[in-house]
Parts: sequence; structure tokens; C-alpha cells
Amino acid sequence: MNDIIDEVIRQVAEAAPHISSGLKKRREYVGNENPSDEKQLEADIWANELLKQLVTSVKGVGEFASEEEEQVTDCGEGLSVAIDPLDGSSNIPTNNLVGTIVGIYDEELPCKGKNLVAAFYILYGPLTTLTVARDGEVDEYVIEEKPGDKIELHKASENIRMPKAKVYGFGGNKNWAQDFRDFESEISEEYKLRYGGAFVGDINQTLHHGGLFGYPHRTDAPEGKYRLLFECNPIAYIVEAAGGASTDTEKSILEVEADKLHQRSPFFAGDEKLIKKVEKEIDISSLDG
Repeated sequence: MNDIIDEVIRQVAEAAPHISSGLKKRREYVGNENPSDEKQLEADIWANELLKQLVTSVKGVGEFASEEEEQVTDCGEGLSVAIDPLDGSSNIPTNNLVGTIVGIYDEELPCKGKNLVAAFYILYGPLTTLTVARDGEVDEYVIEEKPGDKIELHKASENIRMPKAKVYGFGGNKNWAQDFRDFESEISEEYKLRYGGAFVGDINQTLHHGGLFGYPHRTDAPEGKYRLLFECNPIAYIVEAAGGASTDTEKSILEVEADKLHQRSPFFAGDEKLIKKVEKEIDISSLDG
């Protein structure tokens, strides 16, 4: 199994410089929507096709699922890979952070996050970095492109442990429920706001600076925004491996039952004490009244 995980990571990491450089030519919306009813850029479709081709070619990958596709692709027997090819792609037209999120599961999809055996994300920033969680440890690498479409991985941070909380960031503020508005107001008095609108960028801030990041239930979206299999589970897996915690306001994200491929969930991850505070003070049922 470790060889399969290694190969999936390698294939995506080797594609990262190509994806990063290819974004500048694919910044236009194409008039289509993905299964989550989000407008697609040319870059979304292109990155999905590229990564699908690479990941499904790995021997030992049995399923491939993408945020950009309606159904699971059956590849045979083996591990299941769920991918958000371009997280934060709406940032591309304004030249802000985007990334790629990958979860590797040992069960057929959809399934709980507890079935993850590894998760990682690529961040396309001033540097292109790879952050990997497996075997209870989180490591970060800088991806350096070499001649001949080769890459080198330079370890930047080993066995990352989330530090004392300093920052926070929450999405969806236009339609927050009142209890969450009150919660955010309290949090803002103690912690610095850091929010950029790309999940990978925002969680990377939390991972390195300590704190809390979340996208709660909203009055117009009781289930939140992020997709459980493609975004919530892999990021929660990484944060928990770094000594943090996650919740949907009631339990660990990794314990949430997955019934649908494109299922959404409220999401919070970060400092364990702040996660307990979320679970104590935020009540999804408040939307019912």
C-alpha cells in the first residue's frame, strides 16, 4: 500500500509545476458548472483531466473521484483517490492562491474520513509546496522543477505540530447565522484575521501559525460549502495529524458519515481548545428557528 501512496504523491507532485505554469493561459470561465453547481474555469477542466490521467494510471488505484466529475471512475482493485484539482480556482482571475487537495482512502467511495490512509495538498504560491500527512506525521516539501520535466522535493518542515493559536479565518460571512456572528466577534478580539478565499492557503496559515479556520453552516446553505470527501476529510486528516482537531460542530470531521459523493459539511479545524469552543457555542439547529 505504501508504494501506491508514494506513486500517487509523486504523480501529482510532478504535475504541480506544469499546472502552476499552465494557469495563466486558462483563466476564463467556460460557461459550465461542476456537480456542486459552481462555475468552471478552463483551468478546472484542464487540471482535472491531467490529474485524472496521471492518478488512474497508477497500479493499485481502484477508484478515482473528482470534485469536477459527477461519478466515481472505476479503475479496478485498490485504493480510492478523491481530488479537488484546483481548490480556490475562483482566485485565478485575480492572481491569488490556489491549490490541489488529495485524499487517499482504503474503502470504496463515499466513506468516512477515518478510512483515509494519507492526504496531501499542493499550494501554488510564491513557492510551490507539498504538505503530506501519513502515518500520523505531517511534512512539508518545496517542489523544485528541474530540466526534463523532473522535480526535486526539498523538505522544508518535518513532523509539523500546530503551534499556539494566533490567527483565525472564516468563510461565508454574507449569510452567517446569528450565533456564529456572535462567535466570530468574540474570536476576533483575541486572534488576528487571516482569510484569503482558498482553502489550502487559509489552512496552511492555520497549520503554521496556529489558530482556527472554518466555513460554517449558513442561512442559505445549512450544510456549509466544502465537500466532505474532496476537501473536508483530507484537510481534517492533515490538521489532526499535526496535533490539531476538527469538527462539523458536533464531532470530528473524520467521523461524519458519507452518503453522497458530493456531500457537503460545515467545517472547522485548528487548535483543539478552539474546536471545543466551536462545539460548545455553535448550534446548527439554530437555523431551524
